Amino acid sequence: MRQLMPVIGILLVMLTTGCSHQLQRQTCVKLTPEVNYCLAPLLQSSSNSEQVLSQKISFTHGEKHHELLTELALDASEMALVGLAPIGQPLFTVTYNGDEVLSQQNVLMGEDFKAEYLMAIMQLIYWPHEQVNGYFNQGEMIDYDCQQPRCSALMVNEKHAITIDYSDDNPWKSNVSLHFPAANITLVITPLL
Repeated sequence: MRQLMPVIGILLVMLTTGCSHQLQRQTCVKLTPEVNYCLAPLLQSSSNSEQVLSQKISFTHGEKHHELLTELALDASEMALVGLAPIGQPLFTVTYNGDEVLSQQNVLMGEDFKAEYLMAIMQLIYWPHEQVNGYFNQGEMIDYDCQQPRCSALMVNEKHAITIDYSDDNPWKSNVSLHFPAANITLVITPLL
């Protein structure tokens, strides 16, 4: 039995690493047929400390509904997003260092999973508008009046291409609902304490 233990350990490592692969991703994404967004620089905090946000994300695309747990971590040198299935299975780790996006993802995520889109959406939700608006080829993020404490939208040709509703003025403490009609996507993000 002792002779089998190293073999079992090696097999477990091979199985674990064989279920994921690393991909270098684009830093620019096409949000709508006319709008491209390139990831903005990392947020610079006055305290230079890491900011971490644990979240539950409910994702609806057409008739399909998914849930996952995420942890978004930001510091002066990197933005990282880790995703887990509700049962705790690792799905992806995405990092952005200001120059490139790297995605380590479980093969179960499939080839259609584009980590750069998730990073872009997180920036549109959490970055101040003035820090993202220079990175659209057209359109801009604005706040508008609504029944919630805060509402934002990506305005393109005087229409809301993406809307974001916040339950709190501070997005980092807020429940967030993002509606992206052109892609038939709705995200509901709930911070976990």
